[in-house]
Amino acid sequence: MLQGAQTWVFNNKPVILSTGVVGGPFEKDSKLSTDFDKFHDDLWMGQDSYEKAQRILLEDAVEIALRKKALKEEDVQFFLAGDLINQITPTSFAARTNQIPYFGLFSACATSTAGLALASLIVNSGGAKYVLAGAASHNASAEKQFRYPTEYGGQKPPTAQWTVTGAGVALIGSGDLISSPYPRITAATIGKVVDMGLSDPFNMGGAMAPAAADTIQRHFFDLQLDPSHYDLIVTGDLAQIGRNTALKLFEQKGLQIKDEQFKDCGLLLYDDDQEVFAGGSGPGCSAVVTYGHLLNQMKAGVYKKILFVATGALLSPLSVQQNETIPCIAHAIAIEFE
Repeated sequence: MLQGAQTWVFNNKPVILSTGVVGGPFEKDSKLSTDFDKFHDDLWMGQDSYEKAQRILLEDAVEIALRKKALKEEDVQFFLAGDLINQITPTSFAARTNQIPYFGLFSACATSTAGLALASLIVNSGGAKYVLAGAASHNASAEKQFRYPTEYGGQKPPTAQWTVTGAGVALIGSGDLISSPYPRITAATIGKVVDMGLSDPFNMGGAMAPAAADTIQRHFFDLQLDPSHYDLIVTGDLAQIGRNTALKLFEQKGLQIKDEQFKDCGLLLYDDDQEVFAGGSGPGCSAVVTYGHLLNQMKAGVYKKILFVATGALLSPLSVQQNETIPCIAHAIAIEFE
């Protein structure tokens, strides 16, 4: 199953059986609003803290994904998920609610593809019949932890990004058990930590772009594929700065990836009149765009093969306080619709 140095090839057809996609009030006004399953009309979501509200996002997404396949929590063997907040607390408390055996993951904004890769590995090897993989983020909880509470009204530079309030969950199962066409996960390339010495927390896209380029290059090398194999190559949340940097890195690496073939979830989500600086970010960004919009596009026949590459900046309040640079990661998932 291991091909090359960093890539798993899944021969037993793990598939995405269903998804749950939930957003906040700002996402309700986005240009992809019709691809969400549910919205909350305020950031508090009936809770007394933003962190508790983030838990609600993930709980809702899990409930929706299971309901679509008429399954219960006890039908699922494992729940793989994570977020940005200290010790992934909102996710762990969501796992307390659903009582599904749980692996808590932290790959920052690359958590969606980390979970999808591991869920596919487990199902492909026969280790489970059903696995849930997901990620969530909340604009106000992330701002409070990594920058300044929004109440401060602090000025941000144009390179900053807007943390998505949303959660996306995918139910992964064996393709051998179904007859209908579903999006199939064919391969996963696990990224290495790349740190180019950048330390500005307001320029995450620029910091993460080298990790994305490294993993994408490794994916094509391991599988001996040309970039033209995919209809779309989509990153998680490089946004405008990171996407432009990645395109330059592709050129330097000799990767023939066309501008129109290369998209970013952080640029796909919001309308032009929504003020999100360089674009969207957060673990929920890639999860909601991919599990909502992009899978819907695949089912509609717009795309047949997508390389989904979520990117994460592995910094923390502690690393910033100790004047560390920003280590970054990217994992790539190949999805085909058949």
